[in-house]
Parts: sequence; structure tokens; C-alpha cells
Amino acid sequence: MHAGKSFGLLEAILWTRRAIFRFLIISTIPTVLYAVFEVKQIGLPWVPIALIGTAVAFLIGFKNNATYDRLWEARKIWGAIINTSRTWGIMSRDFVTNRHATKSLSEPELSKIHRRLVYRHIAWVNALRYQLRQPRTWETLTSKENREYKKTYVVPEEVVKIEEILGNFLDNKELEEILKTKNPATQIIARQSADLKELLNKGLIEDFRHMEMENILKELYDHQGKSERIKNFPYPRQFATLNLYFVWLFLILIPFGMLPEFQKLGDYFVWLTIPFSTLVSWVFHTMEKIGEATENPFQGGANDIPMAALSRTIEIDLREMLGEQDLPEPLTPTKSILM
Repeated sequence: MHAGKSFGLLEAILWTRRAIFRFLIISTIPTVLYAVFEVKQIGLPWVPIALIGTAVAFLIGFKNNATYDRLWEARKIWGAIINTSRTWGIMSRDFVTNRHATKSLSEPELSKIHRRLVYRHIAWVNALRYQLRQPRTWETLTSKENREYKKTYVVPEEVVKIEEILGNFLDNKELEEILKTKNPATQIIARQSADLKELLNKGLIEDFRHMEMENILKELYDHQGKSERIKNFPYPRQFATLNLYFVWLFLILIPFGMLPEFQKLGDYFVWLTIPFSTLVSWVFHTMEKIGEATENPFQGGANDIPMAALSRTIEIDLREMLGEQDLPEPLTPTKSILM
């Protein structure tokens, strides 16, 4: 997530500079043919090209709205994860008591159970973010522009291994078993449920509290499923593919339509086709690229959901509920990018 006031103009130009060079070449070739070699037949009427441009503008607008919805839904899901995590924290701390226990436990023993439930939940949050960072074939970070821009910031999930993170919250035996599963986040919640069942049998929670805490686990599965739906179902390829074809059709036709229009102003004005065609092409293409960069909000791009920072927020809040003092610092942006 970009945490600055705005992207700088230089950043935008660097991100799109390869496209700008292409547009300069695309506009220069027909202009030279038209003005120098006097191949006047390549000039096209502007009206049909403008009609294509209008259609392309609608398509880009539709795509950008749809991809923004994916991004905003992903952020709402992680906002809900924060709220549900806080609820789990207070329930883990205050619901597990000796009130109905068949055998009363000491305060340190109860605190150990509270800590186990909370720490296992923090492990779930981190396991989920690692799973959501795993690449998919349709994601766009492999493009030259995005791959190059990615060098300016650090994706935590690519630097620190998942076992190092989960090892801070799970014991060695449980960590080893969890890492062998295909979906660690799912299995961590399953272990939470098994733990609650055992606490119920010991009377450390009674039926009502058990039911309420199981409902929280159900909510967490719901949040996880929604995240996985966005991750595993791309923006429909038929829309993305045809949209790209139509955009490039329009970009290629722009200089051919501008040549006769500038010719009306005089022979020397024909050369204005190059800068103006490049400018119009840059605007349309950049709008298309913005939609493409927003398609996959969990891929690790500069505009994605800052899952590492949100996970750290959850960790700080829940460990503070346990009364711990040695807490990690919140994550801060690197070059205005918060991951």
C-alpha cells in the first residue's frame, strides 16, 4: 500500500517509460511516412477512431471499477480479521476460567492456556498472509515495469520464511505438523477447535462460551475463504484479454487519425502528431495499467493490501491483552510503501 500523499510524477514516468518509448516509435513512423515520403494514403478520418476511443474509455472504466472493487473488498476482509482477532483475544483471556472446572488450575496454568490460544491465532494470521502471497500465473508482478518497481521496496514474505514466523507462536511439534499440511491456516483453526473441545471437557469453558468461541472460529474461516476467493479467482481473462487488444488497437490508430487533422493547420504542424499521439496513448495505456496493477490485491505489489503491517497490528493488540510488555514495533513504510 502506498502510504505517501501521492505517487511522484517521476515515479509514474519511470514506471511507464518503456510504454512512452513504444508510443514515440508508433507515432514517429507514420508521421515520417506522411510528411517526408508523402504517403498521404495512410491518413485516416478521425471520427471512426474517436468512436473506438470512446468504447475503449468505457472498457477501461469498467475494468478499473471492477479491479478497485476487488482491492477494496480485500481491505474490508482484513479489517474484519482485525476486529474478529481482537474479539478472539478477549474471549481467550476472559472466557477460560476455573468457574466450571472439574479441577481448578493455578493462575499461571490458566495464563498458559490463554497464551496458547492467542499465540496460535497470531500464527493463523501470519500463515494466511503467507498463503495469500504465493504467486499465481495470472498475476502481474512478472511484467518488466512492476518487477523493476518492486526493487524499491521489500516484500516481507519473500525475505523471512514462514517457519521462522510461525515458530514464534507454535511449539516445535505443532509447527512441524502444521507445515506438512497443504493449507496451514485451515489446520491451525482446526487445532483451535480441538483445543476448545478439550477445554469444554475439563470444564474450563461451559457450553455457551464454547459455542461463542466456535462462532469466532467460524467467522475466521469465513474471512479466510473470502480472501482465498479473491486470490484464486482472477479478474475474468476474457475481459482482461479483449480489453488489452482493444486498447492497443486504438493506440496504434491514433497517429493515423491525427495526421490529417494537424495537416489542416499547415505542413509543419503535422509533426505535432508525434507528441500529441504519444500523450494521448500514454493516458489511455496508463489507465489500463492502473487497472491491471489493482487486479490482484494479495500479490505483493506496491498498491496491495499491507498484510504484514496488519498482522503486526493484530500481534501487538493481542499480546498486549495478555499483559506482555516486550512487544514488537508496528511496521512502517519503506519509501512510502507499506507491506
